[in-house]
Amino acid sequence: MNKYKYIFFAALTVVILSCQNEVKLDNVPEEPVVHNLLTVVQLKGDSTTVCLTDYFPKPEVIDSVSVMPPFTYGISSDKTALTLVVKSDSIPALSILGVWARGSRYDLVVRKSRKLPITFTYNPEGKKVKMVQLAGQINDWNPSATNLSFNGKNYSTKLLLNPGKYQYQVVVDGKWILDPANPVKEENGIGGFNSVLQVGNNNPDSIPQLVVNAANGNTVNIKVIGHIDNVIALWQNYLLTSQFVKVEGNSITISIPQNAKRLERSYMRVWGYNKNGESNNLLIPLEGNKPVSSSSQLKRSDKNTQVMYFLMVDRFNNGDLKNDYKVNDPEVLPKANYYGGDLEGVTQKIKDGYFSKLGISTIWLSPIVQNPLGAWGLFPNPRTKFSGYHGYWPISSTKIDFRFGNDSIFTDLLTEAHKRNINVILDYVANHVHIQHPLYKEHPDWATSLYLPDGTLNTERWDDHRLTTWFDVFLPTLDLERPEVYEPMTDSALYWVTHFELDGFRHDATKHIHENFWRRLTQKIKLNLPGKSIFQIGETYGSRELIASYIGSGMLDSQFDFNVYDASVAAFARPDYSFAQLDASLHETFNYYGWINLMGYISGNQDRARFISYAGGALRFDEDAKVAGWTRDIGVGDSTAYGKLCMLNAFNMTIPGVPTIYYGDEFGMPGGNDPDNRRMMKFSGLNHAEQKTLNTVTKLVNLRRDNLALVYGNFVTLTANDSIYCYLRKYLDNVVVVVFNKSNEEKILNVNLPDYVKDSKLYSQFGSKFSYQDQDLSVTVQPNSFEILVTNK
Repeated sequence: MNKYKYIFFAALTVVILSCQNEVKLDNVPEEPVVHNLLTVVQLKGDSTTVCLTDYFPKPEVIDSVSVMPPFTYGISSDKTALTLVVKSDSIPALSILGVWARGSRYDLVVRKSRKLPITFTYNPEGKKVKMVQLAGQINDWNPSATNLSFNGKNYSTKLLLNPGKYQYQVVVDGKWILDPANPVKEENGIGGFNSVLQVGNNNPDSIPQLVVNAANGNTVNIKVIGHIDNVIALWQNYLLTSQFVKVEGNSITISIPQNAKRLERSYMRVWGYNKNGESNNLLIPLEGNKPVSSSSQLKRSDKNTQVMYFLMVDRFNNGDLKNDYKVNDPEVLPKANYYGGDLEGVTQKIKDGYFSKLGISTIWLSPIVQNPLGAWGLFPNPRTKFSGYHGYWPISSTKIDFRFGNDSIFTDLLTEAHKRNINVILDYVANHVHIQHPLYKEHPDWATSLYLPDGTLNTERWDDHRLTTWFDVFLPTLDLERPEVYEPMTDSALYWVTHFELDGFRHDATKHIHENFWRRLTQKIKLNLPGKSIFQIGETYGSRELIASYIGSGMLDSQFDFNVYDASVAAFARPDYSFAQLDASLHETFNYYGWINLMGYISGNQDRARFISYAGGALRFDEDAKVAGWTRDIGVGDSTAYGKLCMLNAFNMTIPGVPTIYYGDEFGMPGGNDPDNRRMMKFSGLNHAEQKTLNTVTKLVNLRRDNLALVYGNFVTLTANDSIYCYLRKYLDNVVVVVFNKSNEEKILNVNLPDYVKDSKLYSQFGSKFSYQDQDLSVTVQPNSFEILVTNK
């Protein structure tokens, strides 16, 4: 009898604990006016204009705005723009802005500007100089953006820069040189060097860290490492008050509001800060009013859980020989012509389980709109023209190219993908059209000028004329700052997500398009598809500040992080580029895009030579990889390249963000640059090394999909030196430790793990010997290899 009483009492205790603090958050509407999570407002100085339509696509729903002193504000009469005024040195790292809409309050986190004043000086040492400029990561390598003034002795300029490290060169009368006054320099990755400017003091130990430590029913415990002054916690877009958030020493306990019970998926977001800066951000997915604790609860609409696969439709699989249509021009060499891949071929591989077995949750298709039938462009050696097999020369923005399929075939592809819980996003080209496009024929004045005021061609001026430059003389760039141009072009993009069950876009040439286009497109998507998960990721080569300027509630979810890609290629392919440099690049990324982000991390793409050919030495970093691809047969090179490719994929699969495999990188397809990096995909006949690589990458992808720490966990670097890199991630009971060894000899890593994982039992995923006792971890890692230790077998 006592036994049953005990069981009843224990069960009752569990029920009581699981329902503790179930308090309803007041003033939460049944139907919110916004459905997506509102991103952080970044202040740009003492006065910042906020585009309110970024956050509220129907600005007429806004009732009023609430700010705390010392903020003051002004709002436009149409409620589309808000100006925040405050002295940066008078506010903490993070603040709250309240916006009242239809009687309910929505809370936005406001981040103070981190920028510091810097004076840069160049001494010509008595030489006669006409003009001095700066070019580098401070201005996206655009010398005309930063001209120095002469005071009779020195040239100087004042800059406002975020803390961090910036590569640069001084441009003296058009000649690019290293800064003679600065001995600090780094390799530029292509055989040369750049000077390095360090801004601010980087002391991460002075900034708090947050860890999602445990959950009990509807409460979440967060461990704090270091000193914290304040915590901001949001459920959806509503601030959680002290009624829900309790801070005791180095522990934060958050009660999930009862309101969350009615939602299948909602989120909590948490930030902390002290006088030295802002902590890592946390994103905690909820199912009802309890944290998601198992990967089985994840859905394909959970954007952070994506593992993406990029394929070029023409080069992937030929499913219908009847629609094959090569350009009949002897001046087009075979590499530059159509190979016959199509949408039916992609559907076949979806049906036969290729993507499901690999673990892919999102397929990114290259553009499928109609491209010209003839040959265009010219490459000199070997002499060849090109077809539009890649899809980036649209003569229609809504019609599917007959060589790829039709509406019915595309609909079938989407249906089959969704049956298998796979998203599909489409590469959309808005920046330019082909001269045969009806839009250009009817409105040639809608394009920017092909010629600059000095009479030179405005082609491939990627940085100094990035919003107007043409990609080629037959590809007019559209002036998407103008409403009469961006309205029809945003309608064309909207067509794809309203006429098909498409899950999002990869946007081509993002930085070359005015922000008016992005704001209007995202606004239209929200208005026409309220509550639907549409993922938008952009392509921008440039500084992190430029990349970040296109990310936010009213623009894109994210962009591909080419800065980390460049660093990871160098770190895993070259012995002279240290893991410390890669880790520093990754932390720069966290400072701009958040520690839990949706940035894309690629193994390669259609514009870069294949990583494996660099890693094996078949390609040199200081050569023109496009010319190499045309003039010799590029292979893998040294067989150690396969292990290095596995390390690159392991890195992408274990850091925050959206890992992305370029087709063929799952087994090690070699190649130079375009078009040699676009060979026909192969699904059989893999050699032993390729099959081993495919097996490893498949295991990595599925490990990523199955472990919540790799999606929502914190990130702590344990070791980063010339050849060894080790980091840890934790979310609830899930702990992951990742170790890389890029040397040519076996290494034993001894490292002390944080106390919040001391009771975790770890298991090796790739067979390395290890021991773990009293927080001391010892791992033996083979040459050019890695190990991943996890808490679940």
